[in-house]
Amino acid sequence: MKEIKNGCDVSSCYLCSNCSADWTMAITSHKKNFEIKKGQQIFSEGEPVSMIYFVYSGKIKVHKRWDTDKDLIIRFAQPGDILGHMSLGNELVYPVTTTAIENSTVCAIDLAFFESSLNVNPKLTYSLMRLFANLLQESEKRMRNLVHMPVKERIALSLINLKKQFGVTADGNIAIELSRQDISSFAAVAYETLFKVMNDFQQSNIIAMDGKRITLLKEEELIAMTVGKG
Repeated sequence: MKEIKNGCDVSSCYLCSNCSADWTMAITSHKKNFEIKKGQQIFSEGEPVSMIYFVYSGKIKVHKRWDTDKDLIIRFAQPGDILGHMSLGNELVYPVTTTAIENSTVCAIDLAFFESSLNVNPKLTYSLMRLFANLLQESEKRMRNLVHMPVKERIALSLINLKKQFGVTADGNIAIELSRQDISSFAAVAYETLFKVMNDFQQSNIIAMDGKRITLLKEEELIAMTVGKG
């Protein structure tokens, strides 16, 4: 990561938008801005917690070791999101790895200042509590899907969720470009299985693919596969 002088407007990130205006000066004096190139990690699973990060631009994947040679992508972060907050437990290590999937900019503050911000900004504390509750619900849903949902339906749900989170471009493509390996990690299926199912979806004209660009041509059919299962 490369530290840069500018890269945060001190208003739109998760921290700034949930703190009082009076706290902005304190944030300005404590924050650092970093530029992350595509493929670079911000922090790695198991590292001691040092900073809490806020995405200002770009997209970041949050992933965890699933097996000896496999990763599970837990979620994707985009501008306005927070990173590193799941480490606020008794064991102060990052429980996940974060990697830029496109050139990105983040704002960072040290853990002590973040805890001070929580103490003096009730809105931030409440917002973080709600965030943890939502993440817990999503995690429980994800675990249920891993156990009960067949791989084809998991892939369909992953494509729907990507479109829901990122929207589409002017050309109708999902507004995030991922490798098939990343999609398989997000859907928690083997790469070979994803390759076969995606080809089946293309042959059935349910989706269209051009490199990493994906268009959902028959989204209703994907939704029908997942009704009552996601």
